[in-house]
Amino acid sequence: MTSLPRLAAFVLLAAAVPATAAPRVGDPIYGATVTKGFGEIEARFGRLVGGSANSDDGLVIEGEYGVSKRLSLAVLVEAGRLAGGGRTIDAVAVEAVRTLGHFAPLKLDTAVYVEVKHGFHGEPDVIEVKGLFEHTAGRFDARLNLIGTKAFRAVPVDLGYAASVDWAVIGDEFKLGAAAFGDLGNSARFGGRQEHFVGPEAKIEIGHVGPGELEIETGYLFAIGSARDTTRGQARLLIAYEAKF
Repeated sequence: MTSLPRLAAFVLLAAAVPATAAPRVGDPIYGATVTKGFGEIEARFGRLVGGSANSDDGLVIEGEYGVSKRLSLAVLVEAGRLAGGGRTIDAVAVEAVRTLGHFAPLKLDTAVYVEVKHGFHGEPDVIEVKGLFEHTAGRFDARLNLIGTKAFRAVPVDLGYAASVDWAVIGDEFKLGAAAFGDLGNSARFGGRQEHFVGPEAKIEIGHVGPGELEIETGYLFAIGSARDTTRGQARLLIAYEAKF
């Protein structure tokens, strides 16, 4: 069981290490559990809608495997396209998720995520750390990611978050909920007017697709704060295939 001091220390760690410079299209919201022997191939796509950034998009292809009940490893490729331009490969990365434990009084699972990314076309090399928190109670699931990202040669560090809540309305196969992404400032200036996206999402699971199952997640997030300076919102689509090996 995760003790309160350990949980509090981890929150401080996640907040002290940087986050993405802005809420990126196609970002996921990670859970805090790992299943040994399960592999997943995932495609995440997001496109900005309206404003000067209309039709800018991002695509992430990721492969992940649970090497133990406490550790998963993954590799991913990030690609992007500005409106009217061609798609470019912007970065490749390796990542790991390590579970920390379960805090029973809050029904809270905790984990840490670490990603090391190499950028192309002038994109920086970065390290990203996330504190992953997940509360599950029956049909209800809530997730919070406290995010930190730092370019290897840049200061200050940036801070951000991602969060979701959903409710299984038809078995475990169909869920409705909401998601949010945003910036929290940086180590030099916390808070203030930042970019945020929030809106509804739907999740569908289709079982018995070959040896595994297909997961589809779609939604539309409305731009809030300084995000409205360049766009009205973000359309999202996530398709994942998961199977046990």
